[in-house]
Amino acid sequence: MSEFKIPTEVVELPSKGLLYPKDNPLSSGTIEMKYMTAREEDILTNQNYIKQGIVIDKLLESLITSKINFNDLLIGDKNAIMIAARILSYGKDYEFEYDGITQNIDLSTLEPNPLHESIVEGSTNNFSFTLPHSGNVVTFKLLTQGDDRKIEKELKGLKKINKDKTSDVTVRLSNIITSINGSEDPKEIRDFVSNYFLAKDAREFRLYYSEVSPDINMEVLLETEDGGGETTTLPVGVNFFWPDA
Repeated sequence: MSEFKIPTEVVELPSKGLLYPKDNPLSSGTIEMKYMTAREEDILTNQNYIKQGIVIDKLLESLITSKINFNDLLIGDKNAIMIAARILSYGKDYEFEYDGITQNIDLSTLEPNPLHESIVEGSTNNFSFTLPHSGNVVTFKLLTQGDDRKIEKELKGLKKINKDKTSDVTVRLSNIITSINGSEDPKEIRDFVSNYFLAKDAREFRLYYSEVSPDINMEVLLETEDGGGETTTLPVGVNFFWPDA
């Protein structure tokens, strides 16, 4: 029987692997992934995955050949893998409609926002920030794929209890923050986020979180109908991994 080989590529992670435990394969700072085949195109058309909102995750899990736990991936590293997967599968040119105009983005020009090694304390996903207005000290972690799934599950559960209540901000912050003034009690963290986290402090915290998060810069300048331009996050629609859709 013939032995067929599928080419693979090594992708560098924006985190450089510095926030993963030493015994985790992701600590190497790279990941190996294969080129897309007809099997992955079947995944993209799986209506059950599409309805659940997990079709991209299932695709990436199928493409990654490194022996890793997909839930361990930092969100920023996952974004970089997603862009690499699209380039390997269908090329660097991404064409889509925005504001009534056909846009064409060269995905190879998207630059990574690498982790600044100076702020890393050992191989731990743990950071500290003093809230500038209240003076409270919080420690926090960067979210992983597993954290993101947990948050989505929690939000769906809360939505079933009260359809009119929106808890996205508080739930996400409560899962990011690991301690408040030295206390790691989850109840105390949630109480602080819900009742004592000043809006102006929350804004500064989100800015710092974004600043220290290794990721791929998805901000692009798009043409607008009035002849000007608008900077926005790269739209990832159905034709991102399915150009002929």
